[in-house]
Amino acid sequence: MKSASNQIEGAAKSTGDTIEQKIQELHLNPQEIKDELARTGEVVRRKAHEAGQAISSATADARLTTAIKAKLLTTRDLPGLDISVNTTDGIVTLSGAVNSVQQISKAMALAMDTEGVRQVISTLQVRTQKQPEPSSPAAQKKSS
Repeated sequence: MKSASNQIEGAAKSTGDTIEQKIQELHLNPQEIKDELARTGEVVRRKAHEAGQAISSATADARLTTAIKAKLLTTRDLPGLDISVNTTDGIVTLSGAVNSVQQISKAMALAMDTEGVRQVISTLQVRTQKQPEPSSPAAQKKSS
């Protein structure tokens, strides 16, 4: 029983030491918090690595979106203006309307063929071809 108690006590001391170290590293001692609250009304800390990665990720996503949109716009048989591209963490979502299932395949293939893309999700819809109304001149010509 004493051994378990000693282990728990040692882990608690280690955790306490780690927390104290973080408080110092992040400038979270009481006086710094008090000063910052008086100056700005809030206390904010970000991990530099995570903030840098978030900026890097957003930049990479914007680059991917731009590259894919350029491919879609320069491919003759795709309605590039009708396809929206959104990218989050290398996952690309294509949305909008196209004229055929083949265009969905082509748009997805173009997106997948872009370096840095991890996954492509398509919510593209195939436009329905409207049939002329029976009383319209186009329908009457068809039946003649």
